[in-house]
Amino acid sequence: MGRKPLDITKIVTQLINSDDLAVKKQLAKKILDMAYKKGIYPASIHEFYIARGRGEFHGFTVPAINLRALTYDLARAIFRVAIKNNAGAFIFEIAKSEMGYTAQPPLEYSSVVLAAAIKEGYRGPVFIQGDHFQANAKKFKEDPDKEIAGIRALISESVAAGFYNIDIDSSTLVDLSKPDVKKQQRANYEVCAKLTQFIRQIQPRGLNVSVGGEIGEVGHQNSTPEDLRAFMAGFKEKLRKGLVGISKISIQTGTSHGGVVLPDGSIAQVKLDFDTLRNLSELSRKEFGLGGAVQHGASTLPEEAFHKFAECEALEVHLATQFQNMIFESKHFPQDLKDKIYEWLKVNAAQELAADETEEQFFYKTRKKALGPFKKEIMGLPEATREAIAAEIEIKFDFLFKQLNAVNNKELVDKFVTLKRVIVRKREEQSGVVHDGEGAD
Repeated sequence: MGRKPLDITKIVTQLINSDDLAVKKQLAKKILDMAYKKGIYPASIHEFYIARGRGEFHGFTVPAINLRALTYDLARAIFRVAIKNNAGAFIFEIAKSEMGYTAQPPLEYSSVVLAAAIKEGYRGPVFIQGDHFQANAKKFKEDPDKEIAGIRALISESVAAGFYNIDIDSSTLVDLSKPDVKKQQRANYEVCAKLTQFIRQIQPRGLNVSVGGEIGEVGHQNSTPEDLRAFMAGFKEKLRKGLVGISKISIQTGTSHGGVVLPDGSIAQVKLDFDTLRNLSELSRKEFGLGGAVQHGASTLPEEAFHKFAECEALEVHLATQFQNMIFESKHFPQDLKDKIYEWLKVNAAQELAADETEEQFFYKTRKKALGPFKKEIMGLPEATREAIAAEIEIKFDFLFKQLNAVNNKELVDKFVTLKRVIVRKREEQSGVVHDGEGAD
């Protein structure tokens, strides 16, 4: 008799529900081995983006999707959309802060995404990204070495877990009180260069992790050509000669993370500066050979805005909050669980309630904080319930892929992205950095 095939969904459930790190590592290795055998590889999008910078192709924007809850079910939905649309350039990402409040450490997140690819029969490179690996300005001012060490530890953990795409966000260190643009950007480009060098030291042999920089903090002042030129000039000066630099640059064009919620719980319309996005994308390619500019905080924009990203040649767009909203607001999400979550927020997030805030605004703003404490309950919903919620959101994924023209590019991705089983460097090779597994706020 032949060996019974492994049930990948069962393995994912065990992985998510286990609080034992050794068990998680064992299950993650099992998933990775299965993925490799089926032609599924964690991969870097660096070479693809640099080819875009050379002008070898254009006309679409890569969706980078943050999955905060129902990660396995929604990742499966994304792979179904990709297969249906012959898409190869799309990214699964999770921010440093999200890892904390959703209780999804790098190893778990990457394993669940790869398991979803296995389940849906996807083949080829899978791009998993660390989003907003961010320096905290206050902590950096108090002890810069400690703050950098924390980000390095998170990078080490993430790269070891198959995150071969890392977005460094030191834009929080930009100081607009300085007299000239280069001085404003100085701490930003110095930290970005330092962390890029660290990534090059620890990345698997024969692979260049795709690294992104950021020149304008989301929700703050819009980025300018002067900001970009000052950042890149300083970054090149500080990066050790001969090392591969960044592949893209995140900018601010008028959005905010999660959107601006009105008293009735609806989202305010925002005016996004597409001219800035177009101009800085073009400048980053022509002058610096980058793939282009990246737009954050876009998922809550009106539907009619999304086709403009491809039209203005934005390289990548980050999409997160709207999918979380769709989970909570789905007719299939159990009302009793939602009530339980909101009661938990009233107690555990009470300090975040502002005096002029409605209850709707409070819940909208804080409910992401409940995703970690209620992760197992949400994942433990009946399969039919989870699939019904995922089916609703799959329609949105399909819409976005089409609006961004992120379709029929699988062969293009395969042309520039080499599939290889990598060997992760041993810890003692990673510059002697102490790795404590922390790093999510």
